[in-house]
Amino acid sequence: MKKHILLPFLALCLTGYSQMPSGESIIKKMDDNMSSENRVFTSKMIIHGKRGDRSVEARTYTVGENKSFTEYLNPARDKGTKMLKLDDQLWIYSPSTDRTIQISGHMLRQSVMGSDMSYEDMMEDPKLLNHYTATVLESTIYEERACWILELNAFDESVSYHKRKLWVDKSRYIPLKEELFAKSGNLLKKTEFSEVKNYNGRWYPTKIVFKDMLKTGEGTEYIIEKIEFDVEMDEYIFSKASLKK
Repeated sequence: MKKHILLPFLALCLTGYSQMPSGESIIKKMDDNMSSENRVFTSKMIIHGKRGDRSVEARTYTVGENKSFTEYLNPARDKGTKMLKLDDQLWIYSPSTDRTIQISGHMLRQSVMGSDMSYEDMMEDPKLLNHYTATVLESTIYEERACWILELNAFDESVSYHKRKLWVDKSRYIPLKEELFAKSGNLLKKTEFSEVKNYNGRWYPTKIVFKDMLKTGEGTEYIIEKIEFDVEMDEYIFSKASLKK
């Protein structure tokens, strides 16, 4: 009698297990949805600081993981400031001093204008499968959406975050929440994604709240106001000469 009860139970377990997608397949679908050959977008960064809130508006051009150009549009004191990132080097041009400075390596992980975002957070568009292995931890409901919870562990030692924990929407293949960890295991940042829009069949969250766990405060809101994918770009944009143009 016990055998008759046990066998169907085992079959049910095995069926449920076989329907569990691999972490790599989930991340690949998310990469395909979130990443693009290039993109152009305008954004507003709202920094919630101790002395109040302030916002910065910018236009950014990115190509893959290695090229990014940003120009600040507002406020007036920051207007005309430009940033060019090529691989692991970043140049920042200040119109007030008419000078360009270069930063690289670990300095790319510094805060942008006192926000909870680093230069890498702001200017990179990485394909996660190029840097991480992925494991499905469980299925859950988050913000009324069915999600997979994934753990990503880096095999690329150059990444800023050596482990990531992701809540991935099962039907739209976008992140809804993420926890970012150092190599030591310490939690560095939390991010929450919302205001999801559809761009020609591509789901994309247009609001991200970053919270640096090593800082006090209410975090930083990063809002995409307009975005275009896979557009024609002048290669000149990604040259140092464009910084002073």
